Amino acid sequence: MTTYVVGDIQGCLQPLQQLLDDVAFSSDDKLWSVGDIVNRGPQSLETLRFCHGLGNRFRMVLGNHDLHLLAIAQGVRKPHRSDTLDDILNAPDRDELLHWLQGQPLLMASDEYLIVHAGIPPQWSREQAMELAAEVHQVLSDDAMAREFFHVMYGNEPDCWAQSITPPLRWRLITNYFTRMRFCSPEGQLEFSSKSPPHQPPPGFAPWYTHPGRLTKTSNVIFGHWAALQGKFCGSHLFPLDTGCVWGGPLRLMNLDTGDYHHQQPL
Repeated sequence: MTTYVVGDIQGCLQPLQQLLDDVAFSSDDKLWSVGDIVNRGPQSLETLRFCHGLGNRFRMVLGNHDLHLLAIAQGVRKPHRSDTLDDILNAPDRDELLHWLQGQPLLMASDEYLIVHAGIPPQWSREQAMELAAEVHQVLSDDAMAREFFHVMYGNEPDCWAQSITPPLRWRLITNYFTRMRFCSPEGQLEFSSKSPPHQPPPGFAPWYTHPGRLTKTSNVIFGHWAALQGKFCGSHLFPLDTGCVWGGPLRLMNLDTGDYHHQQPL
């Protein structure tokens, strides 16, 4: 039995299926995902159905595009022109698929790895990150609380963690850290306006994983979200899986048993 983790699929199902064929993915194997399994690519519905159909062999964390789909389905957000979500929203099995998607967590932990979509801010320990992810997971598991969450999910404020921040803005900030973060300050202040590549951060900020005081720097963190990293090495204990498949790059699959990467260009 082998466990694989895949980068941001974003509706690019054919490269994923080719990758799984290449590694001889069998009925005994498991597939995990760093999130953003839908949107922007050509087969969002088919990808969602494929992942759902794997049953307990598939696990994932939510990404910002997955949450965007759920917010649209709740009627609190209109689709963007570049979204490719209509097939899901109009599908006869949409309710089953979306209910399943909404039940996914923001953070997964195994004995050796933490798996998250965007990252973990420098001021959170492994234990605190797991507690805060579980808090939002509980919110999404309650229909009434989830509706309140989706109504306030979009926004960049507050932009720095404080334990005193109360819901629902507390839920927004936790979610922004896990699903949208790229640059932040040493104290964890988020920066969303910059379009700079990782090696050219805006003044006072740096990629979240580079801060010397980061409390999870000895934890193995698998993450996606930042296609501009191109999957390049960015430090020990860090495993970036978003290699920009939806933008013409390869799709990356990681074998958790060996640490090996496998790649497939869009077909």
